[in-house]
Amino acid sequence: MNPSLELQLKTLPSEPGVYRYYDKNEQLLYVGKAKNLKKRVLSYFNKNLSGYRIKIMVGKIQRLETTIVNSEYDALLLENNLIKEHQPFYNVMLKDDKTYPWICIKNEDFPRIFLTRNVIKDGSEYYGPYAKVRPAKILLDTIKHIYKLRTCNLNLSPAKIADGKYKVCLEYHIKNCEGPCEDLESKEDYDDKIDAIRGIVKGDFRKAKEYLVNQMMKLASNLQFEEAQIIKERLDILEDYQAKNTVVNPNIDDVDVFGMTSDETAAYVNFFKIRNGNIIQSFTTEIKKILEETDEDIMEEALIEIRQKFSSDSKEVLLPFHLSVEIPNVKLIVPKVGDKKRIVELSEKNAKEYRLEKLKQVQIVDPERHTNRIMAEMQKLLRMPVEPRHIEGFDNSNIQGTNPVSACVVFKDGKPSKADYRIFHPKTVEGPNDFATMEEVIYRRYKRMLDEGESLPQLILIDGGKGQLSSAVKSLRLLGLYRKITIVGIAKRLEEIFFPEDSIPLYLDKKSETLKILQRVRDEAHRFGVKHHRTRRKNSTIKSELEEIPGVGEKTIELLLSKLKSVKRIKESNQETLEEILGKSKAKVIWEFFNSNG
Repeated sequence: MNPSLELQLKTLPSEPGVYRYYDKNEQLLYVGKAKNLKKRVLSYFNKNLSGYRIKIMVGKIQRLETTIVNSEYDALLLENNLIKEHQPFYNVMLKDDKTYPWICIKNEDFPRIFLTRNVIKDGSEYYGPYAKVRPAKILLDTIKHIYKLRTCNLNLSPAKIADGKYKVCLEYHIKNCEGPCEDLESKEDYDDKIDAIRGIVKGDFRKAKEYLVNQMMKLASNLQFEEAQIIKERLDILEDYQAKNTVVNPNIDDVDVFGMTSDETAAYVNFFKIRNGNIIQSFTTEIKKILEETDEDIMEEALIEIRQKFSSDSKEVLLPFHLSVEIPNVKLIVPKVGDKKRIVELSEKNAKEYRLEKLKQVQIVDPERHTNRIMAEMQKLLRMPVEPRHIEGFDNSNIQGTNPVSACVVFKDGKPSKADYRIFHPKTVEGPNDFATMEEVIYRRYKRMLDEGESLPQLILIDGGKGQLSSAVKSLRLLGLYRKITIVGIAKRLEEIFFPEDSIPLYLDKKSETLKILQRVRDEAHRFGVKHHRTRRKNSTIKSELEEIPGVGEKTIELLLSKLKSVKRIKESNQETLEEILGKSKAKVIWEFFNSNG
């Protein structure tokens, strides 16, 4: 270790702050925050450090800098700003090169309202950003159906209007504009509309409804019923838009909601901005994991970054789990029941759906990356020392104890390798005995693989519960393979995953890709076994009928079936056809047997 770095480590403060790691070329490697700088930084230089990428990074550190701040939240803010400014190689970031659309209320007389991706600091008001264009366009269309606003870019200053500089355009004649350019609409009336629109964009519909109701009542009192009906239709449009955007409870006001799901390589964070019971912003993003970051670490980063992105100053934030960081004047709440809990669950559902969508895209565009991710997930969930690149699944098939077969299917990189499938006919087991059959088949399979020097699987899957698993383990012990190969059982009813010497089964998430692969291996072994079991029963039935013919042995039966395929076709064949296959003497015996029993 660099002597100056070693000295720095010995003199670190035990205060909250931000630390920065640099390599020999003075390139910034990583920016981190800490409640206690000394404890956090020293943890990176622990001999028992886990994580391959972390070890690589620590090996490059030649210098560190620290900045002390007043609180963990201040450290989080500073860390966020430094990451955005310097983009260190080993930091997670909300990598987002999109320019999102905003709804702009222009800073001008008789303001225009339009959608834009360019935020200009000229005093105009910007609402957003919107993660998708469509919701923003629907909102703008709703506003334009309700209010008549100008769309021209004329300078409608009081002096120019008073001088009669402008004439009304087509928009006025087709009743899309009230004609403020010719002073046909007062600035006060226009500003009332803008004030109501601000409320709609923020999710507060009260002023807009009040404005429309007052207009409708005024027209009705003047017996202008047709015009009042037009206003009524606009009010219906507004109420319809509000109904479609109401979440659960309109009393839930001014709240930010975060949901998350994650896997081995990335986290997926969803954000709802809720005002007056309406989701006025929805945003989901993928955050790559670089140094085995925890969900809590990523959520803290996302919380600050996304609230800044969407200019949120809400005093209440709903989360799926607790965070250690405290934000001044903001309540971080993990709801347990009720409407707030349901909103968090909805946010988590959005994050999960986004993840599935991304994974499907990766599967199409980069199947190797998709496979690597699943293998890494399986290794972790099934407590394996290595990834299960080679899986073998076993299932026994017998009906009424007859013609038992045991199927072995092989999956490589999560996909069936049908050329490697095998069928076993039990040799030492009498009658329907699943446990003894499993013990025999596992022993025969891996004894032969050892004798022939074949590569062994990393994972064996047994279709069944503790009994079948214990039987398979006996054979692995005899072969000296126990604990060298991971072996698990899967029970159908509750999809329980059993491990040897562990009485408590593992229950995987129903949407887990690990569970889906295990199910597929299990189902494929069952399908393959049943198929061969039925074939064996059928062949057994056919042979038993042919075996009744005096003087006809097994070789003759097999020769006939190979040529004519079925007993029916043998029965229907003439003597000449049978002679071509078997010769005159045997052909005569078979032909007379079936025809005399006619």
